[in-house]
Amino acid sequence: MTTSTRGASKAPAVLVLEDGRIFRGRSYGAVGETFGEAVFSTGMTGYQETLTDPSYDRQIVVATAPQIGNTGWNDEDDESSRIWVSGYVVRDPARVPSNWRAKRSLDDELVAQDIVGISGIDTRALTRHLRERGSMRAGIFSGEAIAAEPELVARVQAQPHMKGASLYEEVATKEAYVVPAVGEKKFTVAAIDLGIKGMTPHRMAERGIEVHVLPATATAEDVYAVAPDGVFFSNGPGDPATADGPVALMTAVLERRTPLFGICFGNQILGRALGFGTYKLKYGHRGINQPVQDRTTGKVEVTAHNHGFAVDAPLDKVSETRFGRVEVSHVCLNDNVVEGLQLLDQPAFSVQYHPEAAAGPHDAAYLFDRFTSLMNTVLMEGQRA
Repeated sequence: MTTSTRGASKAPAVLVLEDGRIFRGRSYGAVGETFGEAVFSTGMTGYQETLTDPSYDRQIVVATAPQIGNTGWNDEDDESSRIWVSGYVVRDPARVPSNWRAKRSLDDELVAQDIVGISGIDTRALTRHLRERGSMRAGIFSGEAIAAEPELVARVQAQPHMKGASLYEEVATKEAYVVPAVGEKKFTVAAIDLGIKGMTPHRMAERGIEVHVLPATATAEDVYAVAPDGVFFSNGPGDPATADGPVALMTAVLERRTPLFGICFGNQILGRALGFGTYKLKYGHRGINQPVQDRTTGKVEVTAHNHGFAVDAPLDKVSETRFGRVEVSHVCLNDNVVEGLQLLDQPAFSVQYHPEAAAGPHDAAYLFDRFTSLMNTVLMEGQRA
């Protein structure tokens, strides 16, 4: 929830955490009040992609990089049609943007989209606090929105928790659309939008895939109406334990043994469809510098993440499910969190991070090639049959 006014820059502002800790600074972006879950992102670049990532819906993002806004805001790097974060917390805003692609400043874009932020606080202390206590509900208040501290803390504590929040339908497309293949069309993919980033269908299109992006409420009939060679489940916000509809759709796809690829929220949906549970991480993984090992090859990748929930699957054994054997294919080297699943008896796999890498490293781009190879293998086997 956000209420704001424009033009009152550099007004006093406070960030209030649900445990009562308060940070004082100056307004950044719109002036007013906003609420969300306070989380930190460790990327030193790519703030535009972060802010427009639908997976950040209802979250107040803390930038751990000390200076933000140096490259301004352009019209090419948005990952969706709008900024999705509830609020933005920075230490030292750039006074003047400097980049040949910049059209305006980050501050101006935050004001234009009514995003309430705060600057000039000790983001190192805030990040340490969130690491120790965990991500928590928070509010940013600036200008006339600042009231007595006990009242502000009480208002933050009255906000809903992220655990149990169903948000994916809020951010997904309401109408299906098509991203055409670049060059020769080789495959058709039905992509379920649970909060998809714009670069994801683009990465598939680069590989000759015509991508039919479908709403989060799509049914199996909607999916197979496009005659897909493969089905993709995207990233998205909220608690995967609330996503019964996508889990049912994933189950239907697995029953038909259609090649399947999921990322982030899609990984958690696959986990649930296979019978595993999910749980909320203490402070999550967010940033573009997270080390993940592909256990099928031993390769270590530097990857882009944005997730506060994870799949509860055993790391040390192959599990038996109703769809055959499944193994944990990727693991985070920082904390051994499950970062990928792979079925051994049918063509389906997923990862918890973002191989489209917008912004971020390109170490995991091969996963789109793996999906393409999977569809090609199934197609060739069907032709031989």
